[in-house]
Amino acid sequence: MDKINILWADDEIDLLKPYLLFLEEKGYNVTPVSCGNEALDVLKIKDIDIVFLDENMPGLSGIETLGILKNQYPSIPVIMITKNEEEHIMEEAIGNKISDFLIKPVNPNQIILTLKKHLETKRLINEKTSFSYQQQFREISMKLMGRMDYEDWVDIYKKLVFWDLELQNTDDASIREVLQMQRLEADSQFCKYVENNYIDWLNGNTDSKPLQSHTVLKEKLFPLLNDDKPVFFLVIDNLRFDQWKTIQSTVETYLKTEEESIYYSILPTTTQYARNSLFSGLLPSEIEKKYPQYWINEDKEGLKNQYENELLSENLKRFGIHIKTSYHKVFNMQFGKKLVDNLPNLMHNKLNVIVYNFVDMLSHARTELDIIRELAEDEKAYRSVTLSWFEHSPLLDIIKFLSEKKVTVVVSTDHGSIKINNPVKVMGDRDVSVNLRYKVGRLLSYNSKQVFEVKDATKVFLPKLYVTSPYVFARGNDFFAYPNNYNQYVNYYMNTFQHGGVSMEEMMVPFVILKNK
Repeated sequence: MDKINILWADDEIDLLKPYLLFLEEKGYNVTPVSCGNEALDVLKIKDIDIVFLDENMPGLSGIETLGILKNQYPSIPVIMITKNEEEHIMEEAIGNKISDFLIKPVNPNQIILTLKKHLETKRLINEKTSFSYQQQFREISMKLMGRMDYEDWVDIYKKLVFWDLELQNTDDASIREVLQMQRLEADSQFCKYVENNYIDWLNGNTDSKPLQSHTVLKEKLFPLLNDDKPVFFLVIDNLRFDQWKTIQSTVETYLKTEEESIYYSILPTTTQYARNSLFSGLLPSEIEKKYPQYWINEDKEGLKNQYENELLSENLKRFGIHIKTSYHKVFNMQFGKKLVDNLPNLMHNKLNVIVYNFVDMLSHARTELDIIRELAEDEKAYRSVTLSWFEHSPLLDIIKFLSEKKVTVVVSTDHGSIKINNPVKVMGDRDVSVNLRYKVGRLLSYNSKQVFEVKDATKVFLPKLYVTSPYVFARGNDFFAYPNNYNQYVNYYMNTFQHGGVSMEEMMVPFVILKNK
């Protein structure tokens, strides 16, 4: 590692020679000067990593030097050294973005701690974080080799997301690569787990089954309606668990998390199936049978999610819940702002549902627009764009408003998404569904070893479109591609975020209950 260059400005610099020798013995380069003007002259000709600045110097004072220095070199940390602890001095230094204070007489060990704090913190944290992950890598690997239930998988996924967020800014590319390989292995094992258990979950053949799209409102949301407070159910379409963790700290500026859980989206992990199931409390074929007027099949024209409010109303009635509700679906900022203005009128409703479609639109825009591809080129950037949107969106204004009222807020979603990069060939006629992560239709041709194949749609409670119309789901980061124009098709969709198939990122999604502080 290159030596760190320190600039130390003090009108009594000669008296500080023992400190300078101490630092040089520790491997630091120190440039001593006796006034503010000399300090500014050195900065013009020499690369400096950190500045120690005496507050009380004749001529150009420490505070004046600080103001000029931070204006010209804003990224250089400055440590103010002072005998004076008066509040106005502290406030002025803080206003000029001082990095830290040291009070004379200074202890040499204080100086070393300050240097490590401001120059080596990132390296030390990275080293500690990498070491901690390496320890847990073995634990996760051992669990992946054993028998796990749905709760174990939630625990594994939460840990992998935690480490993804912890290591996303590390300079250690090798540890990031190890984490990515472990995530791929986990997704591969998770797909096998889902294939072995999914049909049993839906058909009640096991007592060990997770909350899923069609059961989560009954178990998690409806009990909240027994309270006196209004409930606001915010459904952010296509919100992955890692995206929730990215916006969580912003949300918690205004509300406190009462409960954070994960439920499993049904298959296909798309809006048409998962969100209709979420609101109706039914599986897709049950909706088709019980409420044919509210279900539009793959092979029919029309919006597939235009009856969510009606399905929710029927769901509430089936459980004898007769309350005032409202339902709003937000597609753009203009409507979002109007909804913010209308929030006072919603306070008399027991349940208010707000569906926010931005993240889903971001996912699709990333596929179609080159500029969005560049802004969200990987998971880290995808999370960053989501956070930036959220911090400037009417949805945050909604949360701010609700934080000042006696309400319960629930944040959830219908499904997640996964970055795809492995094409799998399929063939079919023109009526085959267009989604990249699942296919249904006549004359489907595929390698059954490469997909999760469900030949009998009734076993997974999906509409049977034709006499022979299997559903096939892509696993992990696979996606389906047609042999015609194969290379062009693959290049267009490679490394985009898609949903509809089987992966931890798509199926395990957040359900968060928040309350006022």
